[in-house]
Amino acid sequence: MAERDDFTSDAHSPVMLDLLRLDVGSAVALVGHPIHVMMVHFPIAFVIATLGVDVFYWWSGDAFWARVGLWSTGMAFWSAVAASIVGTGELLLVRGIRLLEASWSHAVAAMTLVAIAGANWGLRLVDTQSILPHGLALSALASVMVGFAGWHGGKLVFDHGVGILVSPRS
Repeated sequence: MAERDDFTSDAHSPVMLDLLRLDVGSAVALVGHPIHVMMVHFPIAFVIATLGVDVFYWWSGDAFWARVGLWSTGMAFWSAVAASIVGTGELLLVRGIRLLEASWSHAVAAMTLVAIAGANWGLRLVDTQSILPHGLALSALASVMVGFAGWHGGKLVFDHGVGILVSPRS
């Protein structure tokens, strides 16, 4: 009997109440899976990889790592642009997401990350010798912003249930 009581009390958890009260389901989904959630892994991985590559370049001075850094930061920027387009679509299309403070914190942090990644890539396109110290500093800053944006994105999913369900409008 205790199991049954635990199960029924889950329906009154803050996350479940938010899901019932607000429409926070994904409006931009593929076969029931939110596209933004699927896409954000790529800029995260490329931003962190760029920081690692820059550290390797700093330690070795090998031009190979400079070329890898150019490609990884370019991929970080363009995959972040793609993920932010989809994320902005979710923000604008779903009223329940727009009403959450964490949505706006996440969006601002993500747009800041896109700007930093773009500046980092642009720096490398113009002057490959600028990796130290400017490129490394931008890579470190981008990694910090990934953490901040990811924290707020995680709050949206785990605290508010955003993107867990497909929107009933679909």
